[in-house]
Amino acid sequence: MPASATAPAATPIAPAATPIAFVRAIVLAYERRGMSPERALAQAQIAPQLLQDDSARITAWQMEQISDAAMQELDDEALGWFSRRLPWGSYGMLARASISSPTLQVALARWCRHHGLLTDDIALHLTTTGDTATLAITEARDLGALREFCLVSVLRNAHGLACWMVDSRIPLIAAEFAFDAPPHADAYAVLFRGPVTFHAPRTAIHFDARYLHLPLRRDEQALRQMLQHALPLTVLHYRRDRLLVQRVRQLLAAPLPGQPAHALPQHSAESLAALLHVSPRTLHRQLKEEGATLQGLKDEVRRTRAVELLHRTQRPIKQVAEAAGFENEKSFIRAFRGWTGQSPAEFRRAQAKIP
Repeated sequence: MPASATAPAATPIAPAATPIAFVRAIVLAYERRGMSPERALAQAQIAPQLLQDDSARITAWQMEQISDAAMQELDDEALGWFSRRLPWGSYGMLARASISSPTLQVALARWCRHHGLLTDDIALHLTTTGDTATLAITEARDLGALREFCLVSVLRNAHGLACWMVDSRIPLIAAEFAFDAPPHADAYAVLFRGPVTFHAPRTAIHFDARYLHLPLRRDEQALRQMLQHALPLTVLHYRRDRLLVQRVRQLLAAPLPGQPAHALPQHSAESLAALLHVSPRTLHRQLKEEGATLQGLKDEVRRTRAVELLHRTQRPIKQVAEAAGFENEKSFIRAFRGWTGQSPAEFRRAQAKIP
C-alpha cells in the first residue's frame, strides 16, 4: 500500500530486525528498470555499503521509507514482484473494495478475489478448517529472485490490513513458506511473531478463525486517512487484541501437557504474557481496556470448572478443589460460597433436586 511521501524529521529508535535481503530485492527492482536506487536508500538512511553485509538488518522505519520511495519512483506498489506493474493506488483500490464488508471474513474474501484482478502471477485463498483460518498463496509462475520478498510482503500486507480493519491484533498460530530457510531465517520470528516452518507444501499464515467473525471498525474516512500513511501496517505489529479476553480464558482453561484433562494450569501474568507474545504490563493494560482483569478471568474459569465437576461428577470436594486450581479444600469452599452463596456440598445437593 502507498504511504505518505513525507519522512519524519528524525529516525525513531527501534530494533533493526528486517533482513538486508529485502533491501537488495528493492535495489534489484530498480536495476531491472535501469534506474538508480540512490535517492530511496538516502531517504531510508541506508548506507550503500550495508548491502554487502549478509547479516545486516534495518529498522521498520527504514523499511517503510525505502518502500515508500521505491513505490513512487518505480510507480509499482509490487516493487517488481510481478510480470506487470501495480500502479500507485492499486492496493488502495483493493482496500476500498473491502472496507464496506460486514465482517473480516467477507473483507478478506473480497481482498483475495480482487487481488487476482491486479495480477494472475499469484492467487490468494482464504479457507477455514475447524477453529483455524488460513490465508494461503498459490504461485502461478516463477517469481525468481524476488520470490521470498514477494511472498513475505503479500502475507504481511494482508495480515496488517486485516488487523487494521477490525482494530485488533490478530496473533498468528503459524506461518509456513514453500522455500528453504534463508540465511536470515531468525528474522522470521520477529516478522511473523509465531511458529515458522520452511520448505512447506505451501506459503500461508494461520490464525484463530474467530477473528473472521469480527465486524469491521473502519469507514471510508478512516480508510482515506490510513492510505496517506499505510506502510506501517505491513512493517509493524498491531498491539490491541479484541479477542484477548477469549484467548486468555482459553489458556487458563486448557491443561498443560502431562496434566489431567480436568486440571487447570497455574498460569502467572508472566507465563500468559509469554504465550501471547506480549509483556505482562501490556497484558494487564489490554485486559483493562476490554473491561476485564486477569484475576477476574481466573476466578471465572475456576468457577466454571468447579460448577461443571460438581454438577456432572461425584468427585469428592477435595478433588474438585484441586481440579479447579485451589491449594486446599478450605480456600475452595470459601471462594465458592463467595461466587454462589452456597457451599460446594449445598450446591451439589440443590442441583441433584433439579429434574
